[in-house]
Amino acid sequence: MPGGTPPSGFGGGSVATEQRTLRRDAGQGRPPARGSGRPGQVNARQERREQTRTALLSAAERLWAERGIHGASLDDIAAAAGLTKGAVYSNFAGKTDLLLALLERFTSDRLGTDVCDELRSADQARGAAERAGRNASRDGSDDPARRLALLLVEFWLYGMRDYAAGWRIADWYAERRAHLASELRDVDGIAPSERAALAMALDFGLAFQHLLDPDRVPADLYSTGIDLMLGRAAS
Repeated sequence: MPGGTPPSGFGGGSVATEQRTLRRDAGQGRPPARGSGRPGQVNARQERREQTRTALLSAAERLWAERGIHGASLDDIAAAAGLTKGAVYSNFAGKTDLLLALLERFTSDRLGTDVCDELRSADQARGAAERAGRNASRDGSDDPARRLALLLVEFWLYGMRDYAAGWRIADWYAERRAHLASELRDVDGIAPSERAALAMALDFGLAFQHLLDPDRVPADLYSTGIDLMLGRAAS
């Protein structure tokens, strides 16, 4: 009723309870939530969680490169990591989330950084392209490069077959292109966004061909492609 005592649970309760609440809030603050743990315990849990994520990502990288995404289930990945399937779902929303995290980890240090250096300045493009060709020749056949190529193909196929996953993978590629484009400028009327898309297509396409047929598709073709894209190919 208006002017009456509100029922418990809707702002009512005893005066003593309200006073205790006010003193507690005005004094030392609310007590820590149960199970929050000490800082050292929290750090240890975070470290264990990170170790679990790393183990799952490493197992997924190995199995998906060997068998393909459809050839290795989340159960297989958990078993290879020495964990349960529950550990997968406590760290990742599902297969698509796991593969995107893997793609991010596997390419963050390899995709975009060197390309940015090569494309940033048209005045220095020839020397940078030559360095890129030498680097590709040196690194193009190593195990990480082969795994990356296999995984990129697997992710593309998975995205083509799974509509929801395809949108997320497409968004990931768009983010990589945007990051690369932010480091570039217009050259000969080609916008940074277009140059970024061309550079990624050149990078991936030549890598796939080179890994299959290194003799007839040498890695140093990359420098020629960069040169052509910048409009500075030798006449």
